[in-house]
Amino acid sequence: MSAHGTSGHRGGAGDDPFDEGGTSVLRQPMAVWATAGASVVAFMGIGLVDPILPSIAKGLHASNSQVSLLFTSYFLITAVAMLVTGFVSSRIGGRKTLLAGLALVVVFAALSGTSSSVGELVGFRAGWGLGNALFVSTSLAVIVGAANPIGASRSDSARGGGGRRVGGSAAAILLYESALGLGMACGPLLGAVLGDMKWRYPFFGTAVLMAVGFIAITVLLKEQPRPARKTSVLDPIKALGHGGLASAAVSAFFYNYAFFTVLAFTPFVLDMSPYKSGGVFFAWGVLLAVFSVLVAPRLQERFGSLKVLGGSLVLLAVDLLVLGYGDHVTAVVCTILSGAFIGLNNTVFTELALGVSDAPRPVASAGYNFVRWFAAAAAPFLAPKIEEWTDIHIPFVVAALAALVGAGIVAVRRRALTIRAHELEPQHATEDGVSAFAS
Repeated sequence: MSAHGTSGHRGGAGDDPFDEGGTSVLRQPMAVWATAGASVVAFMGIGLVDPILPSIAKGLHASNSQVSLLFTSYFLITAVAMLVTGFVSSRIGGRKTLLAGLALVVVFAALSGTSSSVGELVGFRAGWGLGNALFVSTSLAVIVGAANPIGASRSDSARGGGGRRVGGSAAAILLYESALGLGMACGPLLGAVLGDMKWRYPFFGTAVLMAVGFIAITVLLKEQPRPARKTSVLDPIKALGHGGLASAAVSAFFYNYAFFTVLAFTPFVLDMSPYKSGGVFFAWGVLLAVFSVLVAPRLQERFGSLKVLGGSLVLLAVDLLVLGYGDHVTAVVCTILSGAFIGLNNTVFTELALGVSDAPRPVASAGYNFVRWFAAAAAPFLAPKIEEWTDIHIPFVVAALAALVGAGIVAVRRRALTIRAHELEPQHATEDGVSAFAS
């Protein structure tokens, strides 16, 4: 899927999706755009509650650590669901899995807006996490499949006017990563605009947008062929027996702890109005998108993926330390700046997970995400607790140490993480299903 993600080298200029002779990111089938649009809303749901966390705490008379359980329940269910998404999608197909996930999000997002206690809201967010896991874990593979219809060659499957190819795996993946960044950027903004009126409104807004995505996918996306071999629940666990994939997953676990300390704990530290907090995290999300889609590929081409990953994790650790000990303005700047390092890390970790082992990508991706999402569940709960036990600086020290541990694993396990993805292409090409997941 990505020949440069693990070897650290790209092909020639003709392989660059932004190059004139390559595949156009913008020239995609309508089914791809429909799925990508719904993906934007799905990723918006992750950061939606960021600017309204203090408002929710006040509205439901809850502590910071209780409100942070909104992230913990969401990602804990997401982590466990990684073991069953492939099982489900390989049996009912990608389209039905997407629609089932969207339907669950619509229901539980709407219910979240009706919550009368923080316990109810945490429970509804858990159901939301299940729906999001089904949708997001399937959407990347569906986007790639829709961009590369079965029976079409890579070179001429979908040529548009002017000789530029329509669709293509590389361009589809970049479009997906763009959707990720746009969703992460717009989620806090939507949460701020609607949450400034009432903290319940962002949940209802998400339900409406996901309902629109449900209709668009129903109309525009055709069912794709199911994989020849059905995925079992234990396949992702077995895939982690590969040293490279296990190393990527464990490193990503520590990275995700740092990532979600920023996302879930920083709003309490900044203590700003929903509009101001939404603006900060919108800028953060813009940097995440730009560095994930535009900057990361060029840095990988020049320095190699593992050097980019290790360096970015170290810089994220430094940024977190400055954020934790700086004044309010410094904290705002460092929060926004962390989006650049997170964007770089997301791209490289995704490509490592999808290309470092000989397991089918859906299976490898499920195992990788099963491990790393546990950190996303732990950080939002532990960071406020650590503050209660110590002081406001220490949660960022712990997050910085986690990022450094992630970088250390990359350095120590460099050999296991280095493999040429194109050597695995025949295996992936014949066994890929409909359940891959990018960051």
